[in-house]
Amino acid sequence: MTSGAKTKAVSWDWKFWTASASLIGVVMAASSAFADENITISHGYNFFGDLKYPADYQQLNYVNASAPKGGEIAIWGMGTFDSFNPYTRKGRAGGSPTIGHEDILTTFADDPTASYCFLCETMEYPEDLSWVIFNLRDDVTFPDGKGWSAEDLKFTFDLFMEQGLPSFRAAFGAFISDVEILDTHRIKFSFNADSPERDRIGLAGIFPAFSKAWFEETGARLDESSLVPIMGTGIYELDSYEINQQVVYKRRDDYWAEDLPVSVGRYNFDQIRVEYFADSAAAFEGFKAGEYTFRSENSSKSWATSYNFPALSDGHVIKTELHNGNLAQAQGYVFNLRREKFQDKRVREAIGLMFNFEWSNESLFFGLYERVNGFWGNSDMEALGTPSDAEMALLKPLVDEGLLNASILTDEAILPPVSGARQLDRGNLRKASALLDEAGWVVGDDGMRRKDGEVLSVEILDSSPAFDRIHNPFIENLKRLGVDAVLNRVDPAQETDRTRSYDFDLTTHVMTQGLEPSTGLEQWFGSEARNESSRNLMGLNSPAVDRLIENIVGATTKEEMRVGVRALDRVLRAEVFWVPQWFKDVHTVAFYNQYGYPDPLPDYARGELDFWWFEADKNAELVAAGVLAR
Repeated sequence: MTSGAKTKAVSWDWKFWTASASLIGVVMAASSAFADENITISHGYNFFGDLKYPADYQQLNYVNASAPKGGEIAIWGMGTFDSFNPYTRKGRAGGSPTIGHEDILTTFADDPTASYCFLCETMEYPEDLSWVIFNLRDDVTFPDGKGWSAEDLKFTFDLFMEQGLPSFRAAFGAFISDVEILDTHRIKFSFNADSPERDRIGLAGIFPAFSKAWFEETGARLDESSLVPIMGTGIYELDSYEINQQVVYKRRDDYWAEDLPVSVGRYNFDQIRVEYFADSAAAFEGFKAGEYTFRSENSSKSWATSYNFPALSDGHVIKTELHNGNLAQAQGYVFNLRREKFQDKRVREAIGLMFNFEWSNESLFFGLYERVNGFWGNSDMEALGTPSDAEMALLKPLVDEGLLNASILTDEAILPPVSGARQLDRGNLRKASALLDEAGWVVGDDGMRRKDGEVLSVEILDSSPAFDRIHNPFIENLKRLGVDAVLNRVDPAQETDRTRSYDFDLTTHVMTQGLEPSTGLEQWFGSEARNESSRNLMGLNSPAVDRLIENIVGATTKEEMRVGVRALDRVLRAEVFWVPQWFKDVHTVAFYNQYGYPDPLPDYARGELDFWWFEADKNAELVAAGVLAR
């Protein structure tokens, strides 16, 4: 990507935090089989609080109900693709591969910690959350005209448990003990007694609508790459593609949910196009030429210096900053802790001291960024100062058991080192040198550091040429420290293969967190996931972290959860498994002047593919002016 937010290839890991939401509905006595239990029946679920939207809502608050339908929006993708199956590690999935897939439950951009029925009418569950019944809609249909049923959903669950990623199977197997078809459109998920209550319903509702008949007819597998997309029930379906060049999705004219309140003001484009480029620089030139029409700009250099082309000056292209209420994105270089040389924290600290954010921000980023401090920045879950009494109650037992250093109880939350105005901060160089000397990495006559005859080497793995100007000064500083540092820029497919097999020293990783963290933390930071998850890329293996995650997962109040997250944030920073990079609290975007969007935008979504719309009269002006070809 570029010198802003670093985007890595992911499948559907993002759904873990949205799926961990819960619901409060109307408690009512059930009849027949559940007469002895208090059963909640509701259209949504929120474990910690009330739902924002009632059962009879008419539209979402942040959409334009009068938004016109039609037209196209075109975005860009980087590198290559050879598959449309995002549920396997085989191959590299094309842009927006899940765009045609819909889940049982959904979330909204102004109520992101709640889950609402989408493919279900209602859900039922007992007070102890030992099971949930989804009363599925009977009008959900696939593009082939066939309906969707509980049998399809049971098949989909079994498919993921047989052919899904190992980390997925492990996580869901720990929660769901049984799936039972009760009727054509009624299905029951039962949960293991020792599974965390807060995540049960949300995780059961994460499954997409797949067709059993389609899988049986095509012979498709979930664990194999394929250029034939898995058929879904969504409003968009694949229209055409050219390998490594373009993907086009079209809106169905027979979409089953077209007239539902959830669809009002949404899914407004007839067509969504993804144009592929080798790198961000080539993509920017393509944008200037009108090859695609919406660009999220992640390069501070481009944002500050390159938006001076005629289409912008003439008002044909809009350059603007949009509200972003999300957490500060936890982006940074991560160490591969599986490698012996990085298992000494002093080595990691020394290397981190050589990255000069202050100089980079001033010289490379035009002062547009802030430093990432931790994993829940821009929220009330960020660790600040010394531990509170509530945090101490969680941390002290871990210190007493020898799982944490006692300094965690008295020290302020670790912040990244501050550097001076010059690229090489000599004070930090001296600190780093002392740390490496102490760790046994001694400078030889040739200026290189060695331990037991081995040179201390560091390879930064990346696929984006736009990041060269950021990596290279870091590498130069490391060489001044006596480290044999190199940048290995590979193609996107190689980067994917090497990170998946944990074949790297340092690489940029984005550790996106949620507003109600829960079991997804085990994938990001849990010891069991260190050799099977694309999230725990660094290979963190900390019993203290595991215990804190257990506490967060088991939280029964929001405050209990917040305290647990602050303690975890504090401990994760103390592990020093990353070199924090940067973030900005606005969306920097540019687009051809033919789109409208709600103002204000919701806090937690930019929504260009969801609730923006096409203005045909403005498009006609752009075409007439020769700015766009269509």
